[in-house]
Amino acid sequence: MRKIVQSATGGPEVLTLVEAPDPAPGEGEILVAVAAAGINPVDAAFRSGMFPMLPALPFTVGWDIAGTVVSAGPGAGRFAPGTRVFGMPRFPREAGGYASMIAAPEAELAATPEAWSDAEAAAIPLAGLTAWQGLVAAGGIAAGQEVLITAAAGGVGHLAVQIAAALGARVVGSASAGKHAAVKGWGAAETLDYAAEAPGAGGARFDLIFDAFGGETSETLLPALKPGGTLVSLRDPSDAARKTAEAEGKTLRRIGVRPNGPQLEELAKLGAEGRLRPQVAKEFPLAEAGAAQAFLAAEKPVGKVVLIP
Repeated sequence: MRKIVQSATGGPEVLTLVEAPDPAPGEGEILVAVAAAGINPVDAAFRSGMFPMLPALPFTVGWDIAGTVVSAGPGAGRFAPGTRVFGMPRFPREAGGYASMIAAPEAELAATPEAWSDAEAAAIPLAGLTAWQGLVAAGGIAAGQEVLITAAAGGVGHLAVQIAAALGARVVGSASAGKHAAVKGWGAAETLDYAAEAPGAGGARFDLIFDAFGGETSETLLPALKPGGTLVSLRDPSDAARKTAEAEGKTLRRIGVRPNGPQLEELAKLGAEGRLRPQVAKEFPLAEAGAAQAFLAAEKPVGKVVLIP
């Protein structure tokens, strides 16, 4: 197999392509031939040493994968060899996703719908699970609600817009003006230009806000949230936001994404129905993993960046 390894933390240049023996699937695991691996901002955070949960060196970053089942270990067998699967195994522990082969817990994967290519399927897991866990599990989204999605053209945001719309909400997407057409194309009924419009200018109109930022950003979003509404963020809200929310009868929830096979299956159902389609911004060969991470950080493209082993 081929995989990306780093022996030190640092910039994209520490990512090196090496040859290695194929992994052997353990108890409850399957061996997957990786056809595509998604890139997320968290990959660069691990690479740089930003997170204290850093695996021991040397290690291989990456979690989003899509490919074909090769074999099953003891206690596994739900997916027959040849089945296309996708998932985000082991996160935030090391999974070794930037590779041509991976052994992964079968329970943390799902079958890939025919509607998605492998590159599209690899763009789904971390971002899609983040959106699902924020909107559904933490946010309790319901049909007929008015929902605001921030960073609506990003990796998580473009999937959150589609999921919220598919579940019957009226979606408002916040993004830069040049990305509004794309956001509406994913199902948003309305768009906001975050650089020019304060979300709260229209009053407390939203039942649910999905905030990709958190921190002080939560304070600026609270005026747009109805009393009794919920704001879900991917980072801790500020203390000031917490105090304001408590005083105004609003709920703040912070989520951290975790692997979840059944939730991946829900996303796959939406994909099979044509109601969830990931946007792949650019594909890079596995050997150019460093350049792919640098592109994602610098360009902030619409959708996701994917590696092809």
